Amino acid sequence: MGRLQLALNVSDIDAAVDFYSKVFGVGPAKRQPGYANFAVVDPPLKLVLFEGAGEPGSLNHLGVEVDSTDDVTAATERFQSAGLETLVEDSSTCCYATQDKVWVQGPDAQRWEFYKVLSDSDTFFAPTPEASTYACDAPATSGAPT
Repeated sequence: MGRLQLALNVSDIDAAVDFYSKVFGVGPAKRQPGYANFAVVDPPLKLVLFEGAGEPGSLNHLGVEVDSTDDVTAATERFQSAGLETLVEDSSTCCYATQDKVWVQGPDAQRWEFYKVLSDSDTFFAPTPEASTYACDAPATSGAPT
């Protein structure tokens, strides 16, 4: 079973981590400078916080964390069969993790990623030939595209 991902831009990562820890009753699963993510069991949610990556309080992007790379492939095929433009990133490094993912963009420019985390990484972002501003949306200070 996958879980929905909600990625938010925040102005103060410490205050946001404190708030969301209280709201969901769990601390972050991963914490780095300017970044945190929560793996909330109930409701099944991956909450991602980015400090300095856009207007504070705004939506960064949406996603679905899936159980396998086969699920990423199935999503890609479903999107392409439906005529949606996709951006596939295999073994990409973003958000301190190596992931297989596919991106689609909604009618109002909201970005969605369907992804499987392959492993943790010490690096926030590592460019790949497919990487673009459409993909990993990192704080300007991290060296990632903005």
